[in-house]
Amino acid sequence: MSYLVAADNPKIPAGERFRALLARGGILRMPGAHNGLAALQAKAAGFEALYLSGAAMSASMGLPDLGVITVDEVCFFIRQIARATGLPLLVDGDTGYGEALNVMHMVRCFEEAGAGAVHVEDQLLPKKCGHLNDKKLADPADMAAKINAAARARRHLVVIARTDAAASEGMDGAVARAKLYLEAGADAIFPEALTSADMFAEFARRMPGVKLLANMTEFGRTPFLTANEFEALGYAMVIWPVSALRCAAFAQRELYAAIREQGGTHTMLNRMQTRAELYDTIGYHDYEALDRSIVATVLPRVPAGR
Repeated sequence: MSYLVAADNPKIPAGERFRALLARGGILRMPGAHNGLAALQAKAAGFEALYLSGAAMSASMGLPDLGVITVDEVCFFIRQIARATGLPLLVDGDTGYGEALNVMHMVRCFEEAGAGAVHVEDQLLPKKCGHLNDKKLADPADMAAKINAAARARRHLVVIARTDAAASEGMDGAVARAKLYLEAGADAIFPEALTSADMFAEFARRMPGVKLLANMTEFGRTPFLTANEFEALGYAMVIWPVSALRCAAFAQRELYAAIREQGGTHTMLNRMQTRAELYDTIGYHDYEALDRSIVATVLPRVPAGR
């Protein structure tokens, strides 16, 4: 049953539930979910926490990932995922939408929307995807001030500091920044765009006892590693930020091409989720059951082969 109509809606704040998942050991696997439907499908697959990517949100709005979306727009995505699934959600906070006061505002808004954790990065606006070239980094002290502001503002939110310094300042620079951010109040560290398993291992070795987040994005600078491999390298969390959106966008492109070229969707039916499958995913009949005035839906007959 959908979280919105479930009798066992979570009573414990999302941040506390996120911390509990981290505390139990093993690696926390968080696939990206760019809307409520994707989040429901991820939950049905057995995931216990999810990730909300700034790149995926931006792309779903037809925008590039350059830090142009706002706190309120992100909260729209947080609310739909939290309401749909009740799962603790790690949210991409980009650069914090400004300086210390803006970061504090972001933290409170994200908490109220239902987020369990946020990561803030040490880039300057206009920021870029961490796997692209020539990123501009903030002064370490300025970034530390943002992390401290986030830690002071949060009630329960887990605060993760992301550093993009490895590409321009090397491992020494990334480690030095990470240690500064931990002193400022970060609960965990996200070293972005490491380019080999050896780099991941070295970073973990130089940050003993620290909860670390790995980013397994496709078509980037990081080689393909599995969750188990990241765990063996010393990481407590792993995200696949844009994977679901990439698959959905690929399928949509094929659908639109089929309609344009063939005049209909008849050749795509075996690649579609049926009405019954969609209704089951979103808990359609559970909602109907809440209001006796709604006549129970009888589904149309499915075409042969589906």
